[in-house]
Amino acid sequence: MANVTLDSKKLIFSGTAAHRGRAIAVTPQNSGLAHLCYGRIRLDATLPRESFDTDNRETALLCMKGACRVTVGATVTDLETYDAIYIPRGSAVEVTTTGEVDLVECAADVKGDYPLQIVRYADVKKDPALKFTAGGAATTRDLNIIIGDNVRAGRILAGFTRSMAGNWTSWPPHEHTKILEEVYVYFDMPEPAFGIQLVYTQPDKPELVSLVHDGDAVLMPAGYHPNVAAPGHSINFIWMMAAHREVEDRLFGVVNVQPGFDQSGSGLEASRK
Repeated sequence: MANVTLDSKKLIFSGTAAHRGRAIAVTPQNSGLAHLCYGRIRLDATLPRESFDTDNRETALLCMKGACRVTVGATVTDLETYDAIYIPRGSAVEVTTTGEVDLVECAADVKGDYPLQIVRYADVKKDPALKFTAGGAATTRDLNIIIGDNVRAGRILAGFTRSMAGNWTSWPPHEHTKILEEVYVYFDMPEPAFGIQLVYTQPDKPELVSLVHDGDAVLMPAGYHPNVAAPGHSINFIWMMAAHREVEDRLFGVVNVQPGFDQSGSGLEASRK
C-alpha cells in the first residue's frame, strides 16, 4: 500500500444532503483528496433551477431520486432515476425540474477532452459487467456501475451499492491507494438505519471507525474500507473514485485485498469480464 497519512478529522463529512440547490461538500481544498470533488444538487418546486460551469473538471451527475432536464450547451437531456450524464470540462450546465430531483455530482480535474455522454440505467441493468450481485452469505450486495468502462472519461468512476440487511460490504477488505481515491455517500437509509464504516491503512490502528447515516460522506484517500449495516437495515452508498494518473489509472475492480482475507478473490471480478 502507498505510504499515505490519513487525517481522521477530514475523513467524514456529515449532512451533505440537507440543503436545497447546489452545494459542493468535498474538494481537494477541504480534504486530503488530490482530485475528487463531491456535490449535491437538490431541486423542487421552491427552487426548480440551478446553473454552473464545470471549469477544468469533468463532471458526472447521477440522478438518485426524481427526474430533471440537463442542458449542456445546445444539448438537452431528460434524466430519470438512476440515469446519469457525463459532462466535459469547460461546459455551461443548467439543471431544471418540474417536480423534484436529487443529483449527486462527481467531478475531477482533467487535461483531456472527453465527449458528452448519457447513461441510461435501463442499459446498465442489461450488462452483467455493470450490474451484478457480489459477496457471500454475510456480504451479499447489489453493485451498480454507472460511470465505468461504458463511459469515456479521464479520472472519474461512479455508481452505487445496496447491501442485504445486516450485511458487510466492500468485503473482503480491499484498497486501491496507488491508483484511485474514493468517497462513499450514504443514501436511502431513513432513520433509525445506520451503518459502521472503517478506514484503515493498518488493521490494528484504524484511522476511522464511525457510525454513518443517510447523507454522510466518508473519504478514502487511502486504506482498506469495509463497512457493515445495522441488523434489519441495509447500508446503501454512492461510491465515486478519481484516478491519480488520468486515463491510465481509471480501472474499476483492480484492488489489493487485505492479506488473510484474500482466499476467494475481491468479489469484484464480474466487472472485469
